Amino acid sequence: MHLNSVSFYFWHIRDKLVKILKLIIIESYNEFQVFLCSYYKNSAKVIMENGDQFRINWNKFFRNGKTVILPIDHGTAIPVKGLESPSELIESVNPYVNGFVVNFGLARSCSDSLEGKGICFRTDIYKPPYEGNDDHGSYRVFTAEDGLSVGANAVMNMCYTHHPKEETIYRECAGLVSECIDSELPIILESLPFGIGRSDDYTVENISFAVKCAAEIGADVVKTAYPTGASIEEFREIIDSSYVPVIVLGGSAMRDDNALFSMVKNAMDAGASGIAIGRNVWQHDRPAAVARSLSSIVHEDSSVSSAIKLMNDPL
Repeated sequence: MHLNSVSFYFWHIRDKLVKILKLIIIESYNEFQVFLCSYYKNSAKVIMENGDQFRINWNKFFRNGKTVILPIDHGTAIPVKGLESPSELIESVNPYVNGFVVNFGLARSCSDSLEGKGICFRTDIYKPPYEGNDDHGSYRVFTAEDGLSVGANAVMNMCYTHHPKEETIYRECAGLVSECIDSELPIILESLPFGIGRSDDYTVENISFAVKCAAEIGADVVKTAYPTGASIEEFREIIDSSYVPVIVLGGSAMRDDNALFSMVKNAMDAGASGIAIGRNVWQHDRPAAVARSLSSIVHEDSSVSSAIKLMNDPL
């Protein structure tokens, strides 16, 4: 074969091969684009669905950004009076609260009464102080998955600061945060300067650190105490420094409606997103009435005097 003919044949074949390769590459690229579009569309759908489930759980507790939660989880921590008939209590205050904090046992035994309300599952238990017990405190014993098994819409765990075993507590809380992300459950960290009920420790500085610490660990909501003797402005500074909602606990029963309502009103005026008050409700002579008045302060911005007056109205 003549050299020119061979050369022509070679270049002809080369052009054909280049065209074929271009078609293959273009087709593959188009198919790859289709794959990418499909992948990201499905991923976005999953993210959207996950977000929707989180919002569904969130909205079980929050109405217009505010919440009234009744903790009835004290049975593993302290001797309690007022929780002898939890189902009756739940049903009596049901119209006035958004959700309940419960332990595993109550979540199962009172499931019918809890239906339709936000269920916040307690993942830790409190080991009380006694002679020879140097490691009293709160320790996580349940998982987010355990919460899902009893229909929980959120979980709650203690997050003590100023505690001898801070590192263990922080690791437990961080692990729970990871579980809640996977389970699409909001997590409320109850963050306090150790230990429980020591009002002298509830300084503005200590509470401010506790709130910030819980938010940094990954809490969706922080539950804490109103700082002892703090002004509205001082508590507002704490709330403003937190980029997650802050709700206020009640602590020991005050036996004083005016003091309780004033504390809650101050907290709400400072920017709190609600309350999680237990003993001041279910150890009250009229749990439903006090729950209604607290709800009026949180959700309707009622004054203290209006809340006290409401106590006298029929339920």
